[in-house]
Amino acid sequence: MKLWVKYLLGILLGIAAAFILPSSSEMVQSSAAYISDLAIRFGRYTLLPMLFFTVAYAMFKLRSRKMILTAGIWTVSVIVISTLVLTILGLLSILIVKLPRIPISSEKISELTTVNVAGLIQQLLPFSSFSSLQDGAYLLPAFIFASLAGAGCASDESASKPVITFIESAAKLCYSIMSFFLEFMAVAMIAVSCYWMISVRPVFAARTFLPLAVMLLVDFVIVAGVIYPLILYIFCKDRRPYRVLYASICPILTAFFSGDSNLSLLVNIKHGRDSLGIHRRINGLTFPLFSVFARGGTALVTTICFVMILRSYSSLGFTAGDVLWIFIMTFALSFVMCAIPSGGAFVSLTILCTIYSRGFEAGYLLLRPAVPVFCSFAAAFDALTAMFGSYIISVKTHTIEHIAVKHYV
Repeated sequence: MKLWVKYLLGILLGIAAAFILPSSSEMVQSSAAYISDLAIRFGRYTLLPMLFFTVAYAMFKLRSRKMILTAGIWTVSVIVISTLVLTILGLLSILIVKLPRIPISSEKISELTTVNVAGLIQQLLPFSSFSSLQDGAYLLPAFIFASLAGAGCASDESASKPVITFIESAAKLCYSIMSFFLEFMAVAMIAVSCYWMISVRPVFAARTFLPLAVMLLVDFVIVAGVIYPLILYIFCKDRRPYRVLYASICPILTAFFSGDSNLSLLVNIKHGRDSLGIHRRINGLTFPLFSVFARGGTALVTTICFVMILRSYSSLGFTAGDVLWIFIMTFALSFVMCAIPSGGAFVSLTILCTIYSRGFEAGYLLLRPAVPVFCSFAAAFDALTAMFGSYIISVKTHTIEHIAVKHYV
């Protein structure tokens, strides 16, 4: 049975359980949240060791073949361009389609959450690479340390041969363990999707945020069904671009219902290698970098939500300066969300409202009830971007061996 079918069955069972259980009970909600958190932790259990050894071996192979610069340029370019495309799409969709206003919240300014933007930027290079071992698993320090270790081994291959042999064996072992864990994550998705459904049922019942969900869904369909396949067809000369979308089903489902970029990273790596046939040396480089930096989905969602907030407070239109400011800020903030594997869209929205000020500091509170909905879409956009982006890079660097669709995992 295909992996995405197992995950879909687990998700459907979880959604059904959410309708059976008394969701109004606080005990049910707290229990569902606890079990869902355990399930996500279970799924991410092998993340750091697998990431370290895979990245180290990938960097060794890339440097020994003198491909680091080429692969790096392609990866950075695709990350930046994809974020630009999604930010522009979010801005155009919300400017063209005027969504209904959201009722103004009565929460007090004294209850506002403060976000340390300087601290988020500082976390790009934290005090120690071992801070990745903390809960939340910020991946960039581990990625940098592993990259230096792998590239360093390539400087003297004969002396480092025992180390590389160990790293390669450990990478294969961690990958096998990760694959084992991902099989059981289909069962864990029952708890994850059950908690998600319990969280969003009040949102859909109120119907206040239903237009927002519809807009995000339409944007996702446009990106997944039109924009990204068209890019593959034009720039990669791929006559079957939808096979990448088919390989992305399981990562998208995982990202949407968990809202966790670290968990979806594991599924992306699995399908990138075993479904699309991307070589390990590119697979180990692109997917971690996309997980950390490619937050175009966060930028798209933040843009739409922020314009909704402004329209809910005021009926005044937008000047060209306002539109440009929103575009630049949402685009830039998406790269600061590196240390936040889940809920980054809401944090970005909070920062944007605070920076904009002008009486809108509390604006993000209007959308706080809808956090599970729009953060899920942001994670789904990012997982989709990682799959298509890594495929493009592998094609352009000739590091892919195409696999027949019937053999996809």
